Amino acid sequence: MRVEFVLRCTECSNENYYMSKNKTTHPDRVEVKKFCKKCNKQTAHKEKK
Repeated sequence: MRVEFVLRCTECSNENYYMSKNKTTHPDRVEVKKFCKKCNKQTAHKEKK
């Protein structure tokens, strides 16, 4: 069961990236360090509900 979701910057709440994951093997929320264009630096991005 593959699910697509949006990653949101934790500092400015800008929605930057779209990802997909297998919900059965990774049921928790994803948190990844990605580059935010609005902040102009690498920040933590969390899965938006």
